Amino acid sequence: MAGRGVGPDFVEALARGLSVLSCFDARHPRMTLTEIAAASGLARPTARRLLLTLAELGYVRAEGGSFVLTPRVLGLGMAYVNALGLWDIARPHMENLVASTKESSSMSQLDGSDIVYVARVAVPKIIGLRVSIGTKFPAVRTSQGKVLLAALDEAALKQVLVVPSEAGLPPYARDRSMADIRDELRTVRARGWALADEELAPGIRSVAAPVRDGDGSVRAALNVTVHASETTVQTLVTEHLPKLLRTAGDISAEWALWQDMPHSELPMERFAAGDG
Repeated sequence: MAGRGVGPDFVEALARGLSVLSCFDARHPRMTLTEIAAASGLARPTARRLLLTLAELGYVRAEGGSFVLTPRVLGLGMAYVNALGLWDIARPHMENLVASTKESSSMSQLDGSDIVYVARVAVPKIIGLRVSIGTKFPAVRTSQGKVLLAALDEAALKQVLVVPSEAGLPPYARDRSMADIRDELRTVRARGWALADEELAPGIRSVAAPVRDGDGSVRAALNVTVHASETTVQTLVTEHLPKLLRTAGDISAEWALWQDMPHSELPMERFAAGDG
């Protein structure tokens, strides 16, 4: 739903346009004007003007009586990942990890109470979980989410855990008490890695480790995902986890070096003058 800011510089038209883009997800890849207006909380004429503007910019396109996103939207998300410098650093390390384990690997960051996938190297296996860049899952149900939650202090963790998941809980998931979650996160924090055993989807197991920046702060989580029918928890932990921990450490070290390098920035006067 379109939000209304309180600051004097808040641009409501921009917020409305972003709310239109946010209406689309895996469950709603194609939406009518009426559906978009209802989902975004906008008047139908306003939603129509925004959609036509986004279509002219190349972010959506009309198909029959519906609208769909175009691949150009990926540029918005990848701009964030590329700005961190993380993907270029992580990619060769992740490719080597996948070649060694013969299993898929992904990297995620925390977004509210969900994780969002920012990098992935997959192997061609039939697995009952569809994942792509931008996919969100409830953090408490994933090994990556547990790593990221365990890195938060108590105040931040309390705020995050009360935020409703945008991804929603899987239909078979049992409720977990806050005490149970906190107990597990203490374990994750102490040992430095997390396991999720068929908590997100039947047959899906994963183990994750933290990726740190130059200050030592956990900024992302890296995982290895396996199918339960092929790989036991013992194999995942004894064979794949050491490789994962080494890879996460290598990415963290290289990222810290990258952050220490000087990076040129465009002077703000250019933007103030309208250049670019």
